[in-house]
Amino acid sequence: MASRPSFREFAEHWLPRLETEIREVLRCPDPMLAGHYRMMHYHMGWLDEQFRPGRFPTGKRIRPLLCLLACQEVGGRPEDALPAAAALEIFHNFSLIHDDIEDQDTTRRHRPTLWALWGTAQAINVGDGMFALAYAALLRLGQQGLEPPRLLSIVERFTRTAVMLAEGQHLDLGFERRDRVTVEEYLRMIAGKTASLLAASLAMGAAVGGADPEAQEALSRFGHNLGMAFQIRDDILGIWGDPAVTGKPAGSDVLRRKKSLPLLYALAHPEVGPVLQSRWTQALGPEEMPEILALLDQAGARAYAEDVLQGFHREGIQALEEALGFRAPASPLMALADELVERVA
Repeated sequence: MASRPSFREFAEHWLPRLETEIREVLRCPDPMLAGHYRMMHYHMGWLDEQFRPGRFPTGKRIRPLLCLLACQEVGGRPEDALPAAAALEIFHNFSLIHDDIEDQDTTRRHRPTLWALWGTAQAINVGDGMFALAYAALLRLGQQGLEPPRLLSIVERFTRTAVMLAEGQHLDLGFERRDRVTVEEYLRMIAGKTASLLAASLAMGAAVGGADPEAQEALSRFGHNLGMAFQIRDDILGIWGDPAVTGKPAGSDVLRRKKSLPLLYALAHPEVGPVLQSRWTQALGPEEMPEILALLDQAGARAYAEDVLQGFHREGIQALEEALGFRAPASPLMALADELVERVA
């Protein structure tokens, strides 16, 4: 039986054209505005802190690549979806800039964040500019001949996704000030903050590729479930990941008091929860990790998170099969779903 095509091979082929499209949208239109656009270029990984060109970490570009791949998988040409893919990546990076400010994070991708280098006001403004330019990128679909009704439906989905992401961020920020958060609330938060943009990436690519509304919605559900599973895998790795692979200390999410799915489940456990809560309110260091991990194990937190993850994975595969029919097993999207669920970093 022939092996399934590699998502990595698809990415290697399309990333250069994607980068060209993004650079064109973020091109500085006036020398007087050079500083504004150079900050964008710094964040995108194209310039250093002195605005000199270089190759720096850019992120995986997973959302725009999913958009291009969805377009291909429904019978379209990926190049036709490049404006939508660029819009998704620019929008994602706008959200990261604002996240860094809201979370007071001083590093991203192993480099200083925009606000840490140039101040909160400039970083907010750069983020705002990228939010607007994401829509400018999307409207380039019309310039290359996409019919207005289909373009409008894509813009409407993109706008709904922007609203959902802001709602998810609202919940996440609120959780930081609360001692108790339920599993249901947490899943609602990651549905907006993480899964919504993955769902939109696939649906928008399918729309550009000419898929009917039913196939678009099925691919949207695939993306939603993929995003949920992706985040829960992150949650598991944040506690039990191998430091040699993840590059983070063992139990890093616990030490940061991150409200992730395994921890929230354990905190709600009738026997383990009260004990864990008492430890949670105290200063935590690496020396406390064996006890915390033992409590999580007693509650069955890892097994629960794995079960929830597998449930989202199964639902995602069912949605992909609904969208692509007999072609689903051979799709790189199927391979990618498996890879994301099984990843160790």
